Amino acid sequence: MKLILIGFVALISLVTHATVENNPAEVLLCHMNHAIVHLNYELSYILVRKNSIEPLRYRHALVDGKSFGHIAYLSGPLREVIRRGDEVSYFEPDIDPFMVAHTQMVAPLPAIMQTNIDRLAMLYDFVPLGSARETGVPCDIVRVSPKDGERYSYVLWINQQNYLLLRADILDRDGDPIEQYRVLSLIVSSQISKAMSQLASFELPQVVYLPKQSKTDLQWQVTVLPNGFEPIYSNRGLITERTVESQMFSDGLLRFSVYFAEADELSVREHLVRKGSIILHSHVEGNAEIMVVGDIPPRTAKKVAESVRFNPLVITPKINVANDEVQN
Repeated sequence: MKLILIGFVALISLVTHATVENNPAEVLLCHMNHAIVHLNYELSYILVRKNSIEPLRYRHALVDGKSFGHIAYLSGPLREVIRRGDEVSYFEPDIDPFMVAHTQMVAPLPAIMQTNIDRLAMLYDFVPLGSARETGVPCDIVRVSPKDGERYSYVLWINQQNYLLLRADILDRDGDPIEQYRVLSLIVSSQISKAMSQLASFELPQVVYLPKQSKTDLQWQVTVLPNGFEPIYSNRGLITERTVESQMFSDGLLRFSVYFAEADELSVREHLVRKGSIILHSHVEGNAEIMVVGDIPPRTAKKVAESVRFNPLVITPKINVANDEVQN
């Protein structure tokens, strides 16, 4: 009995020591991850970018053990995204509704709400920044900073009562906010599950299965990627009568896609468009147009585009692009 007691005390000591050594910010983010997936709640929030403020509503509930999500755009044309388990349906103006088989919604939600915190620990530092009030309640503040300079940082305000995310600022390399998610009202209630259960009986579009192609099928490859980014999807198809190949990359938090096509008279040698955290960087080399689109800083997008290497047969020594003559 004495040996058992000594062993038990030693075990408690080890567990306590391990808990003390854990990064409190990482523990807090794990609590947030759990709350986002397991609570029934409704968020009314705004997405703030440089020249726009967009109001939205997000509801989440567990219905018969399955996770349901619903995003409604509250201004402009009617737009909705509905997730039932691993099926996501999109309703957009001027586009036929469609469904894809996936567990994540492509919608204006902070990416941190749809990711695995454990996977991020190798790529990001989690830094506690104290506490403050947000949406009228006390919050703990955490900064999620990349270990390199190739991606954005996040500052998160997490509700101390239920661990739900109430504010997220996306910061550039200089620490300036480029996009902000800010909750205006929050309801946590089992009644939301009853309301969301109606979605189970909705007749939604059929699943669209996108053809996947192996990386070796592409005529090109990205040779410089930020640490931790891996290819998760590739495709080839026709867009405006041009064959376009694409490949998507993710580090578990952020995503971007690279598009490759033959340049035409509308192609521009170097072009950058920015909307909040989303970057579109186009680059022309030879007769190939390369576009990088996603949640990465402009400098990173440029580096990725210029690192694309392809079969020499698709390069011609001389072309005209946007009235500029290009020589190899």
